[in-house]
Amino acid sequence: MATGWKSVLSRVVQTVVREGGRELRRRSAGTATTPARLPDRPSHDELARPQSRGAGEFSGRGEISYTPREDGRPDPGEIVWAWVPFEEGDGRGKDRPVLVVGRTGQDLLGFMLTSKDHDRDAADEARHGRHWVDIGSGDWDRQGRPSEVRVDRVLRIDAADVRREGAILDRRRFDAVATEARRVLGW
Repeated sequence: MATGWKSVLSRVVQTVVREGGRELRRRSAGTATTPARLPDRPSHDELARPQSRGAGEFSGRGEISYTPREDGRPDPGEIVWAWVPFEEGDGRGKDRPVLVVGRTGQDLLGFMLTSKDHDRDAADEARHGRHWVDIGSGDWDRQGRPSEVRVDRVLRIDAADVRREGAILDRRRFDAVATEARRVLGW
């Protein structure tokens, strides 16, 4: 039985080598057709970064509201996916879930989510000014992992940069996030 798969593998390799040699001879003879050139593949950062102005920090005073609608557009109370820049401000970022909590003009205000558990390092996180609220799991995470919302960093997101809706967060959990955000932000 062991020699059977070796024999098959040997035939496959011989066929690939033989056909590759034929193709190489055709190309050198000028008879092969040249395939159309595909565009260069964009880098990972280019794939993640939205083509418009993207998300950024919001430093004003915002209003938190809960107005989700199942209309295909992002609304306060919904968890959506968008590109979020890293805090270092070096142009890098990550596609991640964001809880939309309000609006400022045409832009959305939101808080990023993570599946990383910050309960174990809550004191250290708070010492660095980072505050998290547990919201459990939901349809925004395909793996069903529990999530936390960071309420001290407010993101301003162009609605056109939202790539997909994840879920509507129920009112009870939204209110828990809003209460902690108002306390931390002084809204």
